Order: sequence, then C-alpha cells, then structure tokens
Amino acid sequence: MALQLDLEEQEQLDKVKDFWSRYGDYVVWTLIVVLAIYASWNGWQYWQRRQAAQAAVLFETVERAAEQADLSLLERSLGDIQSKFGSTTYASQGAFLASKVFYEKGQAKKSEQALEWVAQNAGDQGYQSLAKLRLSALHIERGDLSGAKTLLTGSFNPEFQALVEDRLADINTLEKATDSAKSHYLRAWAGLESRAPYKKVVEAKLNAIGIDPTQSATDAKALVQTGSASVPASSTQKAKE
Repeated sequence: MALQLDLEEQEQLDKVKDFWSRYGDYVVWTLIVVLAIYASWNGWQYWQRRQAAQAAVLFETVERAAEQADLSLLERSLGDIQSKFGSTTYASQGAFLASKVFYEKGQAKKSEQALEWVAQNAGDQGYQSLAKLRLSALHIERGDLSGAKTLLTGSFNPEFQALVEDRLADINTLEKATDSAKSHYLRAWAGLESRAPYKKVVEAKLNAIGIDPTQSATDAKALVQTGSASVPASSTQKAKE
C-alpha cells in the first residue's frame, strides 16, 4: 500500500516537474509583468497625488496674487504652476483666474496668453472649450472677427456647442450676415435646455432680428440635426407674418 502511494506521489511530482519544465518561464515572466504593472500603477497614483498637492500650494499663491492684484507675483506664480504642474486642473484654473485679473487691469495681451495656454494644454476638453469661447470674445472686442471665427471652428465639448453657435451668430450680426446669424441663433436656442437662463437671451436676440423661435421650434431642431447654414423657409415666412 505504501509502495502504491509512493508511486502515485512520484507520478504527481513528475507531472509538476514536467509542467514547470514546459511553462515555468512563462509563469514566472507573467508574474513579473503583473507585479511590475501593479508597482507602476501605485507609483503613478502616488506621483499624481504628490503633483496635485504641490500644485494646490502654488494655486494658493496664484489666488493670493489675484486678490492683491499683484500682477508681477501673479505672472510668476502662474508660470511656475504651468511649467511644473501643467497636467493638473489647478494650472488651468489658475490661468482662468489670472486671465480675469489681467483683463481687469488692462493687460489684454497677457489675459489672452493665459487663455491660449488653457486652450492648447488643458487635459480637460471642457476647459479647452471655455478658454476658446473667452478668447473669441476678446478677439471680437478688438475687432478681429476672422480670428474669433477661427477659434470657434475647432473641436468643442458638446455641452458648449450651443454657446459656440450663439457666438458665431454674434459675429455674423457684426458682419451684417443676417441669414447666417439667424441660423446660428436658432441652433443655439434649440441646443439650450428649456430651463437654461441664457436661452431667454438668445430668444431676445432672435426677436430683435424678426424671428420667434417658439413658433419655429421644429425648424430650429432641424437646423441642429442637419447643420444647415440656411434659415428654413417656414421660419422666414412666420417672421414676415
């Protein structure tokens, strides 16, 4: 009986040895790769937390400089947070804050530069979209309508698309391109949620150029779906009536 057990144990041992002789290297290297990935992930998480903590400290300096309107300190601290922690949201938030202060203090160029950095470097598309919208407003203010339109033709977060349409309509209005302005305003109106306060503003703009969007809701939705640049005939007809 003991001999039989010894033979069975030997057979099992031989099977284990055979398995390791065939697949041992594969198993070992798989474990090494898994452990390396796990270690890298933990290292990345630690680095991210450390970056965020250090960026938060610099962001406090940006906030303090903004509150005190210390433009020199604001520029330096913003440059530091952008160069050292550009991948964090603190860098984008700092740039927005700095842009506002620079603009209020008559430093329009520096205000634009802060927004341009966000538009080009922010990891969040929402931040990029907001920066381009604000930049377009600055371009419009100084009469650069072509530059403003260029900014609005790129990729935008879907949540900002209605505001992009509204801004394009504003540009068309300044260019006296009334038909295009109507189309963009209608798309903006249709794209905004019914409870959005700004929807009333867009509606007022449409009323000012002879369009009642509440009577053209179907046409407005059609513009959004098709992306047509022309005003539906039914909208124009209702405006005339």
